[in-house]
Amino acid sequence: MKWFDQLVEGRARSLAKRTSRRSVVGYLGALLVGASTVPLLPVARGATPPAPDPKAKKVDDPSSCDYWRHCAIDGYLCSCCGGTQDTCPPGTQMSAVTWVGTCHNPLDGKDYVISYNDCCGKATCGRCMCNRNERDTPLYIPFQSNDYNWCSGNGKANVPYHCSTARIVSAAK
Repeated sequence: MKWFDQLVEGRARSLAKRTSRRSVVGYLGALLVGASTVPLLPVARGATPPAPDPKAKKVDDPSSCDYWRHCAIDGYLCSCCGGTQDTCPPGTQMSAVTWVGTCHNPLDGKDYVISYNDCCGKATCGRCMCNRNERDTPLYIPFQSNDYNWCSGNGKANVPYHCSTARIVSAAK
């Protein structure tokens, strides 16, 4: 192993002759700054929906994550928490702001614009959690991001999130 020690020592001495501590620190600093900007780069999202899974659950069950309206939902389904796809459970209030998505209804073959409204005012429901991120966008495009606390738009600080609805706005054109 003496030859290996001599090889490593020779390479280390050669590197030390060509560089200074400042240049190494400067290089590491530039590498860290460059690496921190990677999450800011745009993400290419496919324009076509993914192929349907033949093992998928029923697409007409509102309490299932595979329900066609839930293509971009992130949260607990109000249909499992005492509400419906369009209404909040008793004791909660629909958020004033929303995120939107376009979902394909396999039953009629059409695409629909879906408004995902959070229901706020009670503790988290805790049933039927779904996190589907089809065509989700980063937080700097908030109206198409499901990772934002939409209950904060109700004008009161720290309004708790309860569940999410999936209302049809219109047919997509």
